[in-house]
Amino acid sequence: MFKVEKPEMINKTFRLPAKLVQELQIVAQDKGVSLNNLVQQCCEYALQELDREE
Repeated sequence: MFKVEKPEMINKTFRLPAKLVQELQIVAQDKGVSLNNLVQQCCEYALQELDREE
């Protein structure tokens, strides 16, 4: 049976440099995703690739 799931989300506010936000907005628009979705994917990727042995 199909079950609709809604992941738990938390609202947080982060301050980012204006130039970074502009670049992220361009990439999000080019890829057809929301800015929020792009930032989430970037964070998940960075955490997966992080060298935790430093």
